[in-house]
Amino acid sequence: MIAGIPKGPLLLGLAGLLPFLWGAMTVLRPELGLWAQMNIGSRFIGPYVQLFYGAVILSFMSGVLWGFATKATGRTATAAYVLSVIPALWAFFMTGGGPITAAINLIVGLLALLMLDWHFWRLELAPPWWMHLRVLLTAIVCLSLLPVVI
Repeated sequence: MIAGIPKGPLLLGLAGLLPFLWGAMTVLRPELGLWAQMNIGSRFIGPYVQLFYGAVILSFMSGVLWGFATKATGRTATAAYVLSVIPALWAFFMTGGGPITAAINLIVGLLALLMLDWHFWRLELAPPWWMHLRVLLTAIVCLSLLPVVI
C-alpha cells in the first residue's frame, strides 16, 4: 500500500499521526495520561490533543485541496474551490461540544475528506500516489479516535 508514495510525504504523514496516537495511548493507559497531565499539561492528553489537532488537520487539508483546485479550470475549478473549504468549515462547526460527539464528528469529517481526496484524485488534480497515502493515514487516525468514542 505504501509503494509509490514518495518518502518525504510518507514520513511527514506518519509523523503527523503522533498527536492522534499519543492521545489514544493516554486514554487507553490512564497512568500515562496522569503522568502527561502532571508533566506537560491536560491540553496534551486524551481527546483534548486529538480533537484540537484533528481540527487543525481538517483545516490544513482544506488548504491542500485548495492547492489542488489551482490546477483545474472553468467549472471544475469553481467546484473544486468550493469543495476545498468544506473540511475547514466542518472542523469549525462540528468539533465542539463534548469529546464523544466531537470525536464522532471528527471521524465523519475525516471520512468525508477521504471522499473529497478521491474526487480530486479522480480529476487528476492530486498526485497518482495520493490515495494510497490518504487511505493509510485516515484509517490510522480514525482507529486512534475510537477509544474516545467507545
